[in-house]
Amino acid sequence: MPDSARRQKAERKAQREENPRRLWQCVGAEAFGTFMLTVVASGALVIEAVSGELLGHAAKVVAPGLLVMAMIYTLGGVSGAHINPGVTFAFALRRVFPWPRVPGYMLAQLGGAFAAALLLRALFGPLARAGVMHPHWVIGVLPAFVMETILALLLVFVILGTAEESQLVGPNAALAVGGTVALAGLFASPISGAAMNPALALAPQAVAGSLHYAWIYVAGPLLGAALATAATYALHGPPKPKEAEVSQGRPGQE
Repeated sequence: MPDSARRQKAERKAQREENPRRLWQCVGAEAFGTFMLTVVASGALVIEAVSGELLGHAAKVVAPGLLVMAMIYTLGGVSGAHINPGVTFAFALRRVFPWPRVPGYMLAQLGGAFAAALLLRALFGPLARAGVMHPHWVIGVLPAFVMETILALLLVFVILGTAEESQLVGPNAALAVGGTVALAGLFASPISGAAMNPALALAPQAVAGSLHYAWIYVAGPLLGAALATAATYALHGPPKPKEAEVSQGRPGQE
């Protein structure tokens, strides 16, 4: 049986066997992972403001990378550990993640991020506005949009590439993805915040009532995710059966 037919048969079987408990586990994992990411990434900005900038630039941008790495290790087998609407979008575009599950994942990610933003607001009051990502006022809007697009392209390309090479990379995918998040923040956070994640950026903006630049953090990452999907197809070829297992967190059968 050709690989494509075998993959389609496996996907149909998995969809038939999927049950509500399994779906709730997936969306719960996505909500929890995005909640923790927002607490760390947006919270680092808030804590720096509260502490009088004692945290330091490196700590602010490395901490989210370490968190992403930890979530991939702990939640990857449950939901695929997308914790980013752009990643979910890219997996669906690559046809390794079912489109009907995309809205549930994205709502869970947004819900987790909003819960974290509300928690930061409750803990730190008006100072929680420091956790809002926005373009650098000197640089302007267009460079921030381009930077978010390029950073999302890089991040999603790494994610798709490590999923495609799952048999070779294995658990080290978490290191590659977490390292990419930290790398992007180290050099690009002064331009746009290096969100690369619509949920992470939108939730603190909405809670603070500051949605002027929200389009940058939605359009940029989604465009970058689409470009990454095209680049992955060009360089790696069509999707492999293992990619669906990685993206959905379902243990596979050989």
